[in-house]
Amino acid sequence: MTSNDLMLDTQIRDWVLVPLSVVMVLIGILRHFVTKLLRSTQNPDIKAVKEGQVVLRARYLRGSANLIPAKSFRARRVYYNNEENGLLFVPKGQANNMQAQMFTDPNMAMDMMKKNLSMIIPQTLTFAWVNFFFSGFVAAKIPFPLTQRFRSMLQNGIDLSSVDVSYVSSRSWYFLNLFGLRGLFSLILGEENATDDAQKMMEKQMTMQMGAFGADPAKTLGAEKDGLDLVQHEWALNRIEHRAETVLKQLLSTPDYKF
Repeated sequence: MTSNDLMLDTQIRDWVLVPLSVVMVLIGILRHFVTKLLRSTQNPDIKAVKEGQVVLRARYLRGSANLIPAKSFRARRVYYNNEENGLLFVPKGQANNMQAQMFTDPNMAMDMMKKNLSMIIPQTLTFAWVNFFFSGFVAAKIPFPLTQRFRSMLQNGIDLSSVDVSYVSSRSWYFLNLFGLRGLFSLILGEENATDDAQKMMEKQMTMQMGAFGADPAKTLGAEKDGLDLVQHEWALNRIEHRAETVLKQLLSTPDYKF
C-alpha cells in the first residue's frame, strides 16, 4: 500500500455504493413504465409511412441495380421516376412540410413534452438526493491505473489532488450509473425501452413519420429521384451461364474432385 492509497470502509459500500446503484436501476425501471403510461396511442400517418417505404425501396434498387438486367432496371426506374404518376415524383402544389405539421399537431407536441419531463424530473431529483446525502464520499476504486485526464470524470465533488485517479467519488458513481446502465436496461426491459434518453424512443416515430422533426419529404423524394436518375447500369452478371459452365468444367476436370 502506497501513501496515496485509501482504505475504503465496508460501510461505504453497504450504505453508499450499493444503495445508489440499486436506486438508479429502480428509477430507470420506474421511468420506463411511467413513460409507457404517459405515451399516447395514436396511429401513424399512413401517407408518411408509405413515403418512407418508397424511399427505402428506391435505395435498395440503386444498391442492387447491377444485379438485374438493364431492361428490368429501366422499367423499375420509370415506375419510380415517371413525371406523371411516378412514386418519387411530387408535384409542386402537393409538397407538404412536415415540420410545420409538427408545430400544429398538439398530440405530437404533448408527447415530446411528456417524454422530456419523464427524463428530466427523475434525473433532477436523483441528483439532488445524491448531492445532499452522499456528497464527498469515495465510493469505489477501479482495479487498473488511469491517467490524470480521468480525474475530473471520476472524482467529481472531491478536491484532493493527492488521491489516486482510480478512486471514484459518489457523485461520479451516480453519473457512471446514469450513462452506463443502458445495456442492463436492455437486458431487463428489452431493446425498445424508455430509458435511452428520449432520443432513442423517438427514432421509431421518426422513421414512421418521415420529416416530422425537420426533414421535408418532398426534398427527400426529390433527392432519391435524382440519385436514381444518375445510376449508370452495368450488368454485373454478363455471360454468367458461360462463366458458370467454365467453372464447373474446371471442377470436373480436377482429379481429386468428388461429388
